[in-house]
Amino acid sequence: MSDVQLKNIMKIYPYTEAKKEKKSLFGKKKEEKPEHHTAHLQKTEKGVIAVQQFNLDIKDKEFIVLVGPSGCGKSTTLRMVAGLEEISEGELYIDGELVNVVEPKDRDIAMVFQNYALYPHMTVYDNMAYSLKIKKLPKDEIDRKVREAAEILDITQYLDRKPKALSGGQRQRVAIGRAIVRDPKVLLMDEPLSNLDAKLRNQMRAEIIKLRQRINTTFIYVTHDQTEAMTLGDRIVVMKDGYIQQIGTPQEVFDHPRNLFVAGFIGTPAMNTFDAKLVKEGDKYYVEIENEKVELSKEKEERLLANNVESQDVILGIRPDHIQITDKGISGKVDVSELMGTSSHLHMTVMGKDCIAIIPNNGETVNYMGKDIHISFNGNVAHVFSKADDKNLEY
Repeated sequence: MSDVQLKNIMKIYPYTEAKKEKKSLFGKKKEEKPEHHTAHLQKTEKGVIAVQQFNLDIKDKEFIVLVGPSGCGKSTTLRMVAGLEEISEGELYIDGELVNVVEPKDRDIAMVFQNYALYPHMTVYDNMAYSLKIKKLPKDEIDRKVREAAEILDITQYLDRKPKALSGGQRQRVAIGRAIVRDPKVLLMDEPLSNLDAKLRNQMRAEIIKLRQRINTTFIYVTHDQTEAMTLGDRIVVMKDGYIQQIGTPQEVFDHPRNLFVAGFIGTPAMNTFDAKLVKEGDKYYVEIENEKVELSKEKEERLLANNVESQDVILGIRPDHIQITDKGISGKVDVSELMGTSSHLHMTVMGKDCIAIIPNNGETVNYMGKDIHISFNGNVAHVFSKADDKNLEY
């Protein structure tokens, strides 16, 4: 078993005292205040809180992805699991054992870094075998483990080469191989594909999925790329400013975003938002926008009723691929039309705001550039968010 539990984990970085003193124009010593680039993080008397109230139960052999913008606390969380960052408050359990003060080498975890971190003077074989040699395993066992990992990752032919003779994708495979030869309980991956070009990233995503099927370990994967999160994770943890915003399967998070941040962060292109009005008539709910009145789906109505949601001004969210061009409806003007093969991405001005729609071509090439059009949407794809706190009113 290799389950991981994080209970009320918090990371606080204490304020650092200025080491140097500046002199004022009059010769007196002047205190230099420390600078903090933490505009969005909470500051307390103890310091800057980078991760706060982090609670997560990771099941054995589960693939968990921490995703969010830069500075949201995802890498800090991963490093606390690894033992590379001290946990300020809370408890971390691996296999039911409290490991807050256990040394990284004794946690039975392995980590793959963004920059590969390979030894340049060693061959691929020696890089992968290094940790096993330190453990003083028998030579034949080391050889077996290295060659098995190399075969899984398709790098057997590179075992005698040094890292400088390899491409970025090959180096990352070696870094992953060096981690999996240890048969770790938990494999941590910190943005391992961010240094690769788009084509290699796609290939390596597929390799990681295949790797996951072949080794029995728990994965915790950090990325800012929501495509990686959606394709790799059994569940994804969306973070912002040190807080968890939502936990769920990729499809759950995409279909049922709990707040406006998650709605905008997950999905490409990002969800469109409009000012609208939510109207309750008996047990029915409608959204009114411009001259359109669209009834919400039965499932959405049931959730809104359960939360006793009343009529109010809302932020309406519609994903680009859920927008339809209609004969009548919400008026808009196409500013840019991008032909993307099977569809066109229309960048429009709607109600004074930018809006993107993905319109299937159905085998026909239509030039929408500069045209005045009308758009609409179905009630099952409309998301209504509170103007007061940005939360999805269904939840």
